[in-house]
Amino acid sequence: MDERLKAFERLLTIMDELRAQCPWDQKQTFETLRNLTIEETYELADAITKNDLQEIKGEIGDLFLHMVFYSKLGSEVGAFDVSDVLNAICDKLVHRHPHIYGDVQVSGEEEVKANWEKLKLKEGKKSVLSGVPSSLPALVKATRIQEKAKGIGFEWDTKEDVWAKVKEELAEFEAEVKLGSNKQEEEFGDLLFSLVNYARFINLSPESALSITNQKFITRFQWMEEAVVHDGKALSDMTLKEMDFYWEQAKLELKGMKS
Repeated sequence: MDERLKAFERLLTIMDELRAQCPWDQKQTFETLRNLTIEETYELADAITKNDLQEIKGEIGDLFLHMVFYSKLGSEVGAFDVSDVLNAICDKLVHRHPHIYGDVQVSGEEEVKANWEKLKLKEGKKSVLSGVPSSLPALVKATRIQEKAKGIGFEWDTKEDVWAKVKEELAEFEAEVKLGSNKQEEEFGDLLFSLVNYARFINLSPESALSITNQKFITRFQWMEEAVVHDGKALSDMTLKEMDFYWEQAKLELKGMKS
């Protein structure tokens, strides 16, 4: 028997046993698992950001468990079981890859993505953007919106065009700030959206880039906190200029990070 199938069968058996015997597992519902699944997804994202392959393996396992748990819950109410779930995704993949399972010819990745979006519309989707979850974090959501629009050809021609739009949005934001108008937030959103678009256009992940910067700030700030305590001082009693001295020291000490 294929080792992969044996491992998956083992997980299914353990899930049945936990649902039957464990008081905590018995109480879980789709609703109670929802937030835990979101947390596990972020933990996987953190592991990927750190490029920790062992941690990635562990977090994938946690998510596998959640998918099997949802399938078990579905089977208990007669809605679907794990076979239905897996067959449904297999059927979808075959249908949306006619260049593999049919006679469609494609020139490359971009045409594959364009065909994917067109097939989704044929399946009954009312909008190319209807597949973007409303609860996605705004930065990720902006990226997905732009990717889907690109899938049907709604895209800038060059990165220079996109950068010109960034500068245009920056000027509009600065103008509203000077006026102190109630459109500042809207214009700031437009600026962020255009920056996300530029990052995507040059194959950068805005989410990953910001995650790296967040972690860099945390590392430097915590180094600064420790250094201040070591010198017998308290951040709360220091001026910005004094704190900036320690900040610059942190940048030098942690020179493996870009300033």
